Amino acid sequence: MKKITVFLLALTLLAGCGENSGYEFSDYHCNLVLDNSKHLDATLATAMDVFAPGVFCTIGYIYKGGNYYTFRNNHGLVSEKPFNGIDLRLQNNLRVGQNNGLIVGFGNLDNPPQFFAYDQQCPNCFSLNTIPMRSYPLVVDNLGIARCSNCRREYNLNTGGNIITGQRGRPLIRYRASTSGVHGILKVY
Repeated sequence: MKKITVFLLALTLLAGCGENSGYEFSDYHCNLVLDNSKHLDATLATAMDVFAPGVFCTIGYIYKGGNYYTFRNNHGLVSEKPFNGIDLRLQNNLRVGQNNGLIVGFGNLDNPPQFFAYDQQCPNCFSLNTIPMRSYPLVVDNLGIARCSNCRREYNLNTGGNIITGQRGRPLIRYRASTSGVHGILKVY
């Protein structure tokens, strides 16, 4: 009887060591806090609107004579906003995804809609440890499907980032996130 109990316990422990170990969120932590009551960015606001599920916004940043956030939603809106004083003070701790890109928005299949934040890099192609680092950014269509041009996988942003087309592999990297509304605060951590 003891051998059976030990065998079942070992089998249970091994079941959690597969490709998806059951962790919902990444252990790589972002550190992004955006106050849209200060930036008043319409593109970002579309993804922070609980009444417009299925709209996803890609967030990045660039330097062009100063630091700017970049926003692009899956319905064609594009904008840039300069860092404000708060952003400049926090920039030393700024982490916008693994390689300068996040995708945020409310999924359109849950009631109430669930807010998601994903890394913009394909989890099956990109590696932080590869030298030189190569970028494999995902492109999001108007239905909320993210595509990788390298491996041709497609991920559904509305259902937690699972693979819907292509070879088996890891789902999208998810981060903990919250929003307090269209002109509120976005936190991705």
